[in-house]
Amino acid sequence: MSTTCKILAKDAKPYVIAEIGANHNGDMDLARKLIDQAKEAGADCVKFQSWTKDSVFCRKKYEDNYFLGDDYRDRNDYTLEEIVEAYSVSESELIMLKAYCDEVGIDFSSTPFSREEADFLVDTLDAPFVKVASMDLNNYPFLDYLARKGKPIIISTGFSDLNEIDKAISTIEKAGNKDIVILHCVSSYPPCDCDVNLNNIKTLMSIYPEYNIGFSDHTIGIEIPLAAVALGARVVEKHFTLDKEMEGWDHKVSANYAEMSAITNGAKRIQDALGSKRIVATETQEKKVEFRRSLVLKRKMKSGEVISINDIGFKRPGTGLKPEMVEFVVGLKINKDLEYDHIIRKEDLM
Repeated sequence: MSTTCKILAKDAKPYVIAEIGANHNGDMDLARKLIDQAKEAGADCVKFQSWTKDSVFCRKKYEDNYFLGDDYRDRNDYTLEEIVEAYSVSESELIMLKAYCDEVGIDFSSTPFSREEADFLVDTLDAPFVKVASMDLNNYPFLDYLARKGKPIIISTGFSDLNEIDKAISTIEKAGNKDIVILHCVSSYPPCDCDVNLNNIKTLMSIYPEYNIGFSDHTIGIEIPLAAVALGARVVEKHFTLDKEMEGWDHKVSANYAEMSAITNGAKRIQDALGSKRIVATETQEKKVEFRRSLVLKRKMKSGEVISINDIGFKRPGTGLKPEMVEFVVGLKINKDLEYDHIIRKEDLM
């Protein structure tokens, strides 16, 4: 099955994206190790971010030197511009990373921050899908441009209300692209559990039944993304790191190897366990018989005696008359001498 089919399929196991983002810290050896570990942990895809210092922030932002992360403010060992440049990935490095993913056997994609980066991602790297960051959901000209590239598009809904989400989807559809995956997302790093609102997954599923709905996770731990799968998320995106204490932007909210393994294995088990909405017994007939009860005699009885309700017990196995037959058995005579605990059958009655 192609990557496109895996992302868009309604009945396949959840598609797990290990979001490496900038967790390689600009070190391509670390990037390769992250790819190896993501593959071993069972992720379906690794995703990077395609940006340069010129495509992510304007000059004023660098002049203000204002870091979004509280623990990176008031530092004098580097500037915002220096760290953005250090953590960016060049085109040649993206080519290398895509080739390495092909070699390892894991899907590769990225989030472009400009039209030029989108062109490179699609036209040169032939990424199977394009991911739109939450901050670009209301960048409708950019969405229109991406949609016309002809690749499936995954959108994250952080920062957005329903009107903006609907306008984003309409923009993509009007450009002729209906291969869309919608990820519920809260863009706080990390959000409080009470702000995650996983029920939005169900809301999005009801509003957009034609599209797969997923979850882009920024919580700590594995519980919330697995709960998303239980609610029906078809795609799960989780930041991935080798070490939560590593210097960098997103390591603290990222899953490590053990957590990513738990997410990928748990997602598959949950999907299998969700099964069908049709209520049917899955146990074997043999097990049913062994565990269900039959009518039995609570005392030794002589031929010709009339059975009363006080003479009947209910015990396993279910090889005799079923408990629901008790009202028909009471008042009938037995046609032979029977012992205590005898399993009552039709041929015992007259």
